[in-house]
Amino acid sequence: MKRHRDKKRPMRVVRLWTYAQAHKALPYLRSITGSLREHWLTAQSKRRDLDSLNRQPGRPNRSQILAAETTQNEKSEAEDRFNDALQELMGIDVFLLDPVEGVVFIPFRKGDELAWFVFEHFGNGDDLASWRRHEDPLETRRPIVEALSDHYANPVVLTTPASAS
Repeated sequence: MKRHRDKKRPMRVVRLWTYAQAHKALPYLRSITGSLREHWLTAQSKRRDLDSLNRQPGRPNRSQILAAETTQNEKSEAEDRFNDALQELMGIDVFLLDPVEGVVFIPFRKGDELAWFVFEHFGNGDDLASWRRHEDPLETRRPIVEALSDHYANPVVLTTPASAS
């Protein structure tokens, strides 16, 4: 009797970031999450327009057929631009959670566990104000100061004058 081996997907190694690296990448992340949001919203808008055109009663005339074709092409172009930007983001091992809100997860090491810096494009002030453990629910946000105390996430430990004595 032959044993069938489970076909496992190849393992992917993910780059782990430090806080300094993530902070330095913020202008780029702001730019790409803005582009992702724009392309996503454009694709959704064109999808709605196309649905509306296709739901019109009766047999479509020539102008309706051309409008539907144009809208389909615009939707496809927006989806392609979105996918290109998403691949660019994933190429640097940053993962999109919400294209509309501009939320991405940046992997880092917290002790011996995987954790994520949370970048929020429309966050209040500091774009890297929170983090979450890998096991946490997606909506969990922990204060960034907890992560910065870990020497893996933040290898440069700053000393304050009070702690220097």
